[in-house]
Amino acid sequence: MPTPRVAAIHDLSGFGRCSLTVAIPVLSAMGVQCCPLPTAFLSTHTGGFQGFTFLDMTEEMPKISEHWKSLSLRFNAIYSGFLGSERQIDIVSDFIRDFRTGETVVVVDPVMGDDGRPYQTYTPAMCAGMTRLAELADVITPNLTEAAFLLGRDYKDLPGGGVHSAHDEQALRRLAEDLSLNGKRSVALTGASLSPGKTGAMCFDAKTGKTEAVQTKFVVHPLHGTGDVFASVLTGALVQGRPLADAAGEAVEFIHACAERTVSQDLPLREGVDFEPLLCRLMYR
Repeated sequence: MPTPRVAAIHDLSGFGRCSLTVAIPVLSAMGVQCCPLPTAFLSTHTGGFQGFTFLDMTEEMPKISEHWKSLSLRFNAIYSGFLGSERQIDIVSDFIRDFRTGETVVVVDPVMGDDGRPYQTYTPAMCAGMTRLAELADVITPNLTEAAFLLGRDYKDLPGGGVHSAHDEQALRRLAEDLSLNGKRSVALTGASLSPGKTGAMCFDAKTGKTEAVQTKFVVHPLHGTGDVFASVLTGALVQGRPLADAAGEAVEFIHACAERTVSQDLPLREGVDFEPLLCRLMYR
């Protein structure tokens, strides 16, 4: 049986654990060939660093796609994350339409913001474009902020958004189901807490119509890159044929272990979550 193959459409930072420097080793450890399609190259990620360089890869992306088409490449999954412009959103949409087959899982991590605010580069037009891109997905992995943007709601009105309890299980279930576009796509809503001291994901599985929560202990420490780790582990597990809730459960447990390791070493926040020594936990069996 050939090694599963994933097209990973993300930016690449030379330093700081995020995006492709997370996706490539995680997917490789899980027995998946990761084929990167970089959206940009940065000297470091943008959290906590000043003076970083930024090389826009927008012009190269269609060329890479055309070359891959000429090679008749096929992918078990297409997995996209942070994008740098409205044009890139259109390019990724075209890539999905060109390479998707009946066997392809399309995972869109709709990276737009956190803590109720969009990232600096995300204009309202960019957020609207990401919403359109997410409509092409089989699975989306938004946090609560991104869920608000996708649904056109006020972040403060969501569970955990500032007005309602973060631990309202029924509200989180309804939110995941609302994000499914009437059951058309699966959802792994991250940052979903069902009780104090717990965190994880609320999952709606479009294949079964079931909504399930996965939880782990919450590590009280800010960390960069956990969303990228979650979506990468989830994608690898889905390619292995795991059900959505099982895949999300593996992702949250791996993040918890990595978070505990990172905190124990008192690493600077900007270096990201220290996951490399724990990749053996993901090894494909």
